[in-house]
Amino acid sequence: MDLRDRTGNYFFVLMAMAAWAGVFDVLSTTYPRANATNGLVGAGVIGLACGVTMVPFFWLAVFARHRRIAFRGDWSRAIRRGAWVAMVVTILIALRIQGVLSLPIAVFVAALVVLAETVLSVER
Repeated sequence: MDLRDRTGNYFFVLMAMAAWAGVFDVLSTTYPRANATNGLVGAGVIGLACGVTMVPFFWLAVFARHRRIAFRGDWSRAIRRGAWVAMVVTILIALRIQGVLSLPIAVFVAALVVLAETVLSVER
């Protein structure tokens, strides 16, 4: 693991800590039922925090799978997968707040993400 990779992991861990502090601030100062935008802002902040938290884990999983060798494109793939997590969490929380979340919708969203990531992460 190079210094660049270690610094990237430290950066994303610090960003995750800041994002979770933002989640704490939003959840402790606003009430989602008071205003329609409060719930969506909360969903976005929680989704961002989950996505940023997962980026180092995705990178470390690929790093371990490649027998402790960091290849070019591993960070971009980890960031993309973290963005998928952020989008899915945000969508599911927003649908839950609106009262329209059901199991078929959740499975459909998850299947779309798995299909898109499978297509995008084919190693050539």
